Amino acid sequence: MKDSRRVTGFNFLWLALYAAAAFLFEVLLALIEELLGISLSQASPFQMIVHWIITSLGWLILGFAIIALGRKQTGFELLKSSAKKVSAWQWLAVALSFVLITLVQYWDWKGFKIFIEFQHLGWLKFVFQYLYYAAESFLISLVLVFGQKAFETWFKNDKIPYGGILLGLTWGLMHIFSKGSVLTGILTCLAGFLFGSVYLLVNKDYKKTLIIVTCLFML
Repeated sequence: MKDSRRVTGFNFLWLALYAAAAFLFEVLLALIEELLGISLSQASPFQMIVHWIITSLGWLILGFAIIALGRKQTGFELLKSSAKKVSAWQWLAVALSFVLITLVQYWDWKGFKIFIEFQHLGWLKFVFQYLYYAAESFLISLVLVFGQKAFETWFKNDKIPYGGILLGLTWGLMHIFSKGSVLTGILTCLAGFLFGSVYLLVNKDYKKTLIIVTCLFML
């Protein structure tokens, strides 16, 4: 375990940036698929499912490697639950987050995203698409936690969702390029800020955060 006196915000910031960079695994996979003559825009259901499976496994492997690296370098125990109880008003704020993101997604998708995707994909592709979303949520949670820890270490303030801000500026804005839409990038950036706020609302309990953020992301 690393001597806590020598752990700085940069140790945690690098872990957060590693998690953000791990999203690029899918870009690398897509480039390899292009070389093999597979275009995602014209991929068969089987090819798309294989893409989601490989991407998800890659993200999970990289995510767990980052967690192990973080434990070795900083001694930070990610799964340690908060001793502070989540109050009624905090749960209410989390519930309002679900309402807000559902309304924004309904406006953006012209309907409920989850139903539209089920109708468009069919049940088999839908299942693998949402397993892929779960793996993406895992990396999202790591950017949140390590990003929050980095800036709290520097500024000694745990009331600002630093992790959400960092998530929005990395994973969020990546969507401008991956989706080819500035609006999608902005909305995803704002979602990152919301996810960071949820992390604080549940008193930085990682297990609660992972479940809630995954649900919010899938809506």
